[in-house]
Amino acid sequence: MTARYPLMLDLTGRPVLVVGGGSVARRKVSGLIEAGAAVTVVAPRAVDEISEAAAAGQLTWARRSATAVDVTAQRWRLVVLTTDDRDLNATLAAAADDHGILVNDASAPDGGPAATPAVHRTGPVTVAVATGGTSPGAAAWLRDALADALPEDAVEALVLVDESRADWPGDRRPAWRSVLASGMLEHIREGREAEAKERLEACLSSSSD
Repeated sequence: MTARYPLMLDLTGRPVLVVGGGSVARRKVSGLIEAGAAVTVVAPRAVDEISEAAAAGQLTWARRSATAVDVTAQRWRLVVLTTDDRDLNATLAAAADDHGILVNDASAPDGGPAATPAVHRTGPVTVAVATGGTSPGAAAWLRDALADALPEDAVEALVLVDESRADWPGDRRPAWRSVLASGMLEHIREGREAEAKERLEACLSSSSD
């Protein structure tokens, strides 16, 4: 198994191509829309969720079969292949890879050049798990187990950090170990948000010393 380099992509407003319109495409499109991508779906038919998203202006749907021209005609930030034709997916994946475009092939056991992990999001925290194609089911199970193990007070602390940082001077930010040692998490668990924010500001002050 080849080690892969994990990467978090900012796809906000960036063009992403999804080939296929079935249930796998539905799951992929949902996550891409959530990430703010400018999604184009190429498929002769699509499940209701995709057609409804197209009608609502959340994506562009080209109602036809895809060819290599669709993959290479535009500088996509990501191409996602979801058809049930593995040969077609492999051909389109090779075309995208030849043009330096990140491509995820959902029909390939390892996800192709750019595999997508099982993902859970809570506030500013993202949990992503991949098994290198060994078992997608195991990846989803591990994702859920890790999501259940996330300390709620720590997530709430990060939410407060995110909400407060616009008021901080420059690029200063509190050291996380200082946050943990400050008693801020205890205040969050007790529902004392004002005191938690005070501890956060104290951590910010001490981190700039």
